[in-house]
Amino acid sequence: MTLDVLLRKATERLVRAGSPSARLDAEVLLGHVIQRDRTWLYTWGDKGCSTWQQARFDALVAARAQGYPVAYLTGEREFWGLRLMTSPDTLIPRPDTETLVALALSRAAQPQGRLLDIGTGTGAIALAFASERPAWEVTGVDLLPAAVALAQKNAAKLGLGNACFEQSDWFSAFAVPRETAAFDVIVANPPYIAADDPHLKRGDVRFEPASALVADADGMADLLHLIVTAKAYLADSGWLMLEHGHDQAAELREAMRVAGYQNVETVRDLGGHERVTLGFLTTA
Repeated sequence: MTLDVLLRKATERLVRAGSPSARLDAEVLLGHVIQRDRTWLYTWGDKGCSTWQQARFDALVAARAQGYPVAYLTGEREFWGLRLMTSPDTLIPRPDTETLVALALSRAAQPQGRLLDIGTGTGAIALAFASERPAWEVTGVDLLPAAVALAQKNAAKLGLGNACFEQSDWFSAFAVPRETAAFDVIVANPPYIAADDPHLKRGDVRFEPASALVADADGMADLLHLIVTAKAYLADSGWLMLEHGHDQAAELREAMRVAGYQNVETVRDLGGHERVTLGFLTTA
């Protein structure tokens, strides 16, 4: 069976299963199996593959038809032009989060500095920033040892020696605030979904770790916690940047202003949704 035929049949199956990106899913899965990119598939669609490769592809398509995320099936996802290893222990990096990276880069005007990524997961945010600011010291922390190990592997694979990762419950790895652990930028994409949100029963999030998705107080608890606790770890005029849900921006802006942050604003993602709220803190 040729690759074109395999892709057509797989796409039809995924359409029936309700995949919103059936053709793309099929191409990514087949490319993963035969270790070729999608452009190669377009060019050489009349070629065949081995019996083992076809069986492996069929198994992956079957799993995708059940809703299992492509990023977990292939074990990787591209983010900010970087190919990252993924795992069911962490969230899947998403394009919306690139808004947070872009904002961090835009505010990191100085040639050197320190950035902290709270709840780093795959290390996506920290590594994207580190790839653009090689003179910066970039640290990512996560509560889960498995997530820390994955982020470390991604850093080593990408050769980004200016990024390090360690286990920490929020800021617990930094025993003494500010004097020895002042960060010019603190970023986070924390859990911000309410426990009863119907989206938790749809799409890829059904398979992602609930601990990285759900927060108390209708999804606001962790965001509000960071607004208060980050103040002790920011350098003078340091920035706090938080990714959040589309309907949480107004409450976050108010909380940041009450906490003493300045120049508080919310930036929309490429889909037009309010996605990242940020402000800086003058400690002097």
